[in-house]
Amino acid sequence: MDYKFEKLTDKITVCASSDHRFGTDAFLLADFSGYRQKDMVCDLGTGCGIIPLIMQKRLPPKITYAVDIQDKAIKQLRLGMEQSEITKIVPICADLRELWDGAPLGRFDLVTCNPPYKAANTGFESVIDAQKIARHEIMCNIDDVCRAAERLLKFGGRFCACNRPERLSDVIFAMKNHNLEPKRLRFVSKNPDEAPWLFLIEGKKGSKPFMKVERQLYIRSENGFSEELKNIYSVGKESV
Repeated sequence: MDYKFEKLTDKITVCASSDHRFGTDAFLLADFSGYRQKDMVCDLGTGCGIIPLIMQKRLPPKITYAVDIQDKAIKQLRLGMEQSEITKIVPICADLRELWDGAPLGRFDLVTCNPPYKAANTGFESVIDAQKIARHEIMCNIDDVCRAAERLLKFGGRFCACNRPERLSDVIFAMKNHNLEPKRLRFVSKNPDEAPWLFLIEGKKGSKPFMKVERQLYIRSENGFSEELKNIYSVGKESV
């Protein structure tokens, strides 16, 4: 297997591969979610488990379920957990469209998802099945994700996701269609001179309409990474 073990901290390791790896968007989403120690969390389409593992860096949630349909992804998460001696993550190999037997429906405080960004049959599709599933809406689409989040969340629970700006209307439509009222929106740009390449959005189950658009997040500055991105990357580095 082409596994590569990468350190998030001295005590937390993630197992990446060519099929299931991670990027900046995972760190941005974990930070944007504002997870709390008392939260019961579910990460849908978890891949190598990068978002649940990031959440272990500082004051981790009470419990985090990490769900993915691909066996290899869940195996990588388990390997990362073994390297890290983590017990507050529950790996689940399941189809989010059906969830899993015994899923604690209506009990989660927070559901996160870094979904496939591209609609099916659009753009270049990888010949590698795992990468195709991660990038294109083949095994699930944003409506499936929002339906699953609605089933999992308790009333007032939060759904946090990221996606490309061209999919914003699709995401908002799917959220509202499943009783997840958009409450916060933040765009991410590489620098002030470029258009956003990502957005972060939060919805609340059963909430009334009112959405706050937060100030834009910039990835780079004149001296390299922006101070905000450095802080997002380093949160929990010394406290594990």
